[in-house]
Amino acid sequence: MDLRDIRNRIDEIDTALVDLLVKRMEITKEVADYKRKNGIPVLDRERELAVLEKRAQQAGDVYSPYIREIYEKIFEQSRAHQEKLLEG
Repeated sequence: MDLRDIRNRIDEIDTALVDLLVKRMEITKEVADYKRKNGIPVLDRERELAVLEKRAQQAGDVYSPYIREIYEKIFEQSRAHQEKLLEG
């Protein structure tokens, strides 16, 4: 297996990741609608921390620090999208 083959495998995973992240962001609209109707603030740090812990455990000791950082960014962008939706 050469580097091109390895990178092709990464490209396939990246394609799937983007598809899943887009779906996740689309669901953010439903979350924002629910929060608007129920007077709930965008930030739910307790929920975020619980998700971080669960995903870090899922990733295992070696990868958990990286997964935590990635999920912090996902949460940041999700909150930004929710806030934009709530403004509009």
